[in-house]
Amino acid sequence: MKRVRQWNLGTKLALVGTPFVAFALLTVALTLWVSWQLDGGAAAVNEAGRMRMQVYRMTLSIGLGAASDVPAQVTEFEHSLTLLREGDPLRPLFVPWDAAVHARFAAVERGWHDFHRRWASTPVTSTAGLREDAGRFVSAIDALVSSIEVHLSRWTALMQLAQTAMMAFVVIGAAILIYTGYRFVLEPVGLLTRTMERFQQGDFDARVDSDSHDEFDTLARGFNGLADHLQQLYRSLEAKVIAKTAELEEKGERLQALYGVTALVATATSLDALAQGFAARLRAVAHADGVALRWADESSSRYLLLAAEGLPASMVDGEHCVLAGSCHCAAGASCPELRVTPLCDTGAPTLHCVRAGFETVVSIPVRHHERLMGEVDLFFHVRRELPPAERSLLEALAAHLGGAMENLRLYALEKESAIAQERTFIARELHDSIAQSLAFLKIQVQLMRDALRAGDRGQMTAVLDEVDAGVRECYGDVRELLVHFRTRANAENMEDALQTTLRKFEHQSGLPGSLQMSGQGLPLPPDVQVQVLHVIQEALSNVRKHAGASQVWVDVQQQPTWRFEIRDDGIGFEPDGATPDETHVGLRIMQERAERIGASFEVISRSGRGCAIVLTLPPSTTPQRTAA
Repeated sequence: MKRVRQWNLGTKLALVGTPFVAFALLTVALTLWVSWQLDGGAAAVNEAGRMRMQVYRMTLSIGLGAASDVPAQVTEFEHSLTLLREGDPLRPLFVPWDAAVHARFAAVERGWHDFHRRWASTPVTSTAGLREDAGRFVSAIDALVSSIEVHLSRWTALMQLAQTAMMAFVVIGAAILIYTGYRFVLEPVGLLTRTMERFQQGDFDARVDSDSHDEFDTLARGFNGLADHLQQLYRSLEAKVIAKTAELEEKGERLQALYGVTALVATATSLDALAQGFAARLRAVAHADGVALRWADESSSRYLLLAAEGLPASMVDGEHCVLAGSCHCAAGASCPELRVTPLCDTGAPTLHCVRAGFETVVSIPVRHHERLMGEVDLFFHVRRELPPAERSLLEALAAHLGGAMENLRLYALEKESAIAQERTFIARELHDSIAQSLAFLKIQVQLMRDALRAGDRGQMTAVLDEVDAGVRECYGDVRELLVHFRTRANAENMEDALQTTLRKFEHQSGLPGSLQMSGQGLPLPPDVQVQVLHVIQEALSNVRKHAGASQVWVDVQQQPTWRFEIRDDGIGFEPDGATPDETHVGLRIMQERAERIGASFEVISRSGRGCAIVLTLPPSTTPQRTAA
């Protein structure tokens, strides 16, 4: 008897699907080739259309007399002509050449040669005939476009024919594949599905009977083996589910504890609130009878009780401050790990925890980056051992506590730094506003005394007017500091603001001042302008009080960067000399203001040769223009 050959499922499907795949690949290849031709021809048509637009642009430029634009337009047109002639290797752009296309392209090249020779290569004195020549040249380009479009029409018809054939073949192939799929795939899958439904309904004796020799026979044998294995595991399934549920509950409790501590860390605003909340949560998590949270000093020699839960009052009072090493709860840096101590084995009945009836104490060091910050002690009335999972949880909670305590410390330092900065800012504002006005009033008071000694009533009246103006200005500065708590920002542009500052200086000092602006720059941001004006005001104030000058110059350069120079012809000084008195903080404040806006600050001076203050802003200070 002749043996019938058995084919596996892959071979069967391959024999049925190979002809369809081959035809589909052939059709797809044809379609891709035609699409490539269409893309290249369409790009060529588009480039030819750009050539028409370029001709019109050159005609318009020549007609309007814009001869400077013509060379660039000629270069652009010749680039497009080169693309049509040679194609573009970076994208599908090529002309479908034949005899007609070659002839029309040659006509376009001749037309361009004539048009370029007559209108684009030499200066044009008269535009008579320009429009007619441009029209004839564009007609030649249109003829080239029409010849390319003829090819595109043939390729489009070929693509439609290939697509129609593909659709017909798809319909026929779909019918054959549906039958093959039902015979070789759906029917065995249906048998397997019915057997699985019986198994799901509790019939664990259900098996798949298969007489084929393909992949479904392997799948049936695998299913039958799995069913045998599940039958064996069914009896012990309930016990495994219970064990897994208990494990999940334990993990859920650990996650809940971590979430609770994390929420406490995020909301606690003080060390006391953090300690009390952590002690309460840790007692619930560890099921402890009592909790003590202790903070260690810098040397880890003393432990201060921050919070307690479930401890008798006598124990809280007696262990408010514990020395390191004096009992089991404060071992110090010598015991960096979690430790469990049975109190009944210590033989120390005088300890407060032993007198309170506790039998076990669990001590958990609180650390942050290897720094010992304190300790958490858990007290139990019974003997207690900690499994590894619970040890890990308690150590993780203690690490969270250490991080939270460090964050509170850093936050307190940050607030202290902010207060110090605010005080420095207030001192700077007082120096730049009220202190200068008071210095001016001091000078006027001395002038008043001189006028009183000389009996000069006119001088006294003038000085009184100056004092009145100074008091009003000082009063205005005080009101502005109280209401706005900031320095006045001038809404004018920089030149007007400098003119106002220089006029004020001339009025107060009687010295002539000169302002020189060079270049044109973009306006400065308001905050930068305020700092620059303060530096200039402080420099002018120093000139008035210390320089003994006869004239002051303010030179401003706006390009490429803003640069301000305040010069005088006074007595000068040696910048590298002795450090000035601490009350003369003008130079230091100017330096700090320059650093605030990222500017460079330079003092140039020689004894007897005057002084120059140079402030140079960085390029990024000037806002960039936004492109329209």
